[in-house]
Amino acid sequence: MKFLDIGEVAERSGMRPSALRYYEEVGLISSIARSGLRRQFPPEVLLQLKLIAMGKSAGFSLDEISGMFGGNGAPDLPRALLHEKADELDRQIGELAALRDTLRHVADCPAPSHMECPTFRRLVDVAGRRSGTKRQKRGPKGGGGGGD
Repeated sequence: MKFLDIGEVAERSGMRPSALRYYEEVGLISSIARSGLRRQFPPEVLLQLKLIAMGKSAGFSLDEISGMFGGNGAPDLPRALLHEKADELDRQIGELAALRDTLRHVADCPAPSHMECPTFRRLVDVAGRRSGTKRQKRGPKGGGGGGD
């Protein structure tokens, strides 16, 4: 089996060596040997790094991602947690689509003033209700009492 040194892993994965050293420090990946001062990794580390990048893109923390790898570094993906994250992404996609549609409407609206446009006012009302719902779920900003 041919091992990859840290420079090769960095080049193939597009990650900085400092990130690879950090991932090793927190237990996300493991080097298996050294050649001089250079860490050596098994080729499977490239798949692990892709999974880590995908997990980060999906919004998982490094601690959550770490829990998705078994003791031997093989993925051990918690299906229920993945479903929860997929549902969360669906909600975000819906919110972003509504925001995109609002922006397009505002950009293309023929009304002389956006405040005169009933569609714009309706879209703002809907966005305000969504924002208020989020704030209620998460609590007030800053964690203190009072307003924003």
